[in-house]
Amino acid sequence: MVEIKKLSVVDFFCGAGGFSEGFRQLGFNVVRGYDHWLPAIETYNHNFNLSSQKQDILDFNNISQIDNIPDTEVIIGSPPCVSFSSSNKSGKSDKESGLKLIKTYLKIVAVKKFQKDSILKAWFMENVPNSKRYLPEYYTFDDLGLYEWALANNHKPSAVAITLKDNQHIINSANYGSYQARKRVISGEIISLGRLPVPQETHSACLDNNETQLNEWRKLGDLLKKIPPPNCNPKIYDLIQDPIYPEISIPIESLTDQFYDSGLYWSEWNKSYEQKTDHPYMGKMSFPENMNNPSRTITATKSGSSRESLIYKSEFNRTGDGEFRTPTVREAASIMGFPYTYQFKGSVFNKWRLVGNAVCPAVSRAFAGELLMRLNLEIPQTLILNKEVNTEQIPNLNDFKAKVFDNPPIKVKDSKFRKHLFKSGNMTVTLANYDIVKKGEVGISWKTSIEYGTGYDAEMQFVPDGFYKDIEGKIKSFQNGEKFIEKINNGFSGKVAGAITLQEMFEQQKSIDNYLEPTKLIIEARKIISESLTENVDFIQNNLEVFKHKKIVPATQLFALYALNKISTIANRK
Repeated sequence: MVEIKKLSVVDFFCGAGGFSEGFRQLGFNVVRGYDHWLPAIETYNHNFNLSSQKQDILDFNNISQIDNIPDTEVIIGSPPCVSFSSSNKSGKSDKESGLKLIKTYLKIVAVKKFQKDSILKAWFMENVPNSKRYLPEYYTFDDLGLYEWALANNHKPSAVAITLKDNQHIINSANYGSYQARKRVISGEIISLGRLPVPQETHSACLDNNETQLNEWRKLGDLLKKIPPPNCNPKIYDLIQDPIYPEISIPIESLTDQFYDSGLYWSEWNKSYEQKTDHPYMGKMSFPENMNNPSRTITATKSGSSRESLIYKSEFNRTGDGEFRTPTVREAASIMGFPYTYQFKGSVFNKWRLVGNAVCPAVSRAFAGELLMRLNLEIPQTLILNKEVNTEQIPNLNDFKAKVFDNPPIKVKDSKFRKHLFKSGNMTVTLANYDIVKKGEVGISWKTSIEYGTGYDAEMQFVPDGFYKDIEGKIKSFQNGEKFIEKINNGFSGKVAGAITLQEMFEQQKSIDNYLEPTKLIIEARKIISESLTENVDFIQNNLEVFKHKKIVPATQLFALYALNKISTIANRK
């Protein structure tokens, strides 16, 4: 090995600086970041002690502007991934926008790589795995808008400038010691090799192979145990140690964005619960999060009511409102791999977006180490870390207060309601405030429907009000069937409001008087059925008089049909 040489780095779409942080930890000199979002640039400058300016990457279409970018040994970049995300439904135009940003980034790389006396040794690009579907195997100079530049610099415009084929690798951050299982594609090239080698993994999900020298994936629960809980008494702590970087110890009062109540209203976390555990089309997920695995991917959108939301049991002893919570910004930052000393600018939503959009430092550090090794440069034995906390002009979310749940989120007028009790027998029985068979608009009546299958093209059957009377005899043929009917008719039915009030309660996300909000009606009906049918039994039809497209269905669906049709009938007649 030769003596250490400090290689310089410039970071495009730098965001909070996670990509840069991994390189800095191995001794690279981060000289500048570029981003069009002010909170990102302010956060980046604060943590790297720089004075980078807010700038749109698309501005670098002019060669003279590219020439003004500092020449560095390494270029890194993480073009916005939302347009390529597998969950994105925004259409082709956004794909084109994402491709344009990538092409601009690769254009910069090409100029810096092929310019006279180039010092560029490597470049790296991070994006979501789905982006591979939209990128070509290579870009010529002409493809990148460098036709004239290529001629002026003695290159054929048709020559390949950037090769992506075989230089794109899907990386799971958990395999490199992160507390998060985050899959991303890393593209790039070590110039002297003409390719992008993949760093050796350090962790694995499965350690059954005795020959492996890898460590087991890190567990989310182990991380959270090392972080003081949001409702802790700070007086019982002196110095606290970073759960990832034990070299860092700071006073507890210097730990920002951790000691506040991120509890969720019942209406929020229950929606997430339903989406995770009983989604009409998708598989089951853990609720709350599985603490024996790495965290799921932290997304850029802060939400506590979606299928993608990260939900924890709250440390506050509450039931209903506040029973569950989202991670704090500091917990999310540690899951991502940022040190305690790393700070984020802006509101809670801005901070969350900064964290969720970042590159895991553990991943960028692995590629930085691979580059040093391939260049025969010394890899530092200890990480280069900022051990001091600078909170100057940093808005701190800490307030050490329990949240007061007196302002629940409300839905817009005429919001659609559509819920089922059970997804079993490859079918659902559904209560809705609109005609899901004809996909109509919200009206003034509630409807019961049966969906056969769990896809968008499933067969559907509309069930008229009062149909529950026709199936009472079939219900009574089951053990506890009569008791079920008695509970529905004598206790449950009185909690069903008229159609207009039912809609108002749904929009206000709260029950009124003795009536139950429709989501809570669903929960109570499910409970009554589960108590009545303690065994898995089927309802077998002789002539398809109830379920028109299935002869054998789970008895739970027959009971669900009775309960939901009772709701719609009562609501529409009041």
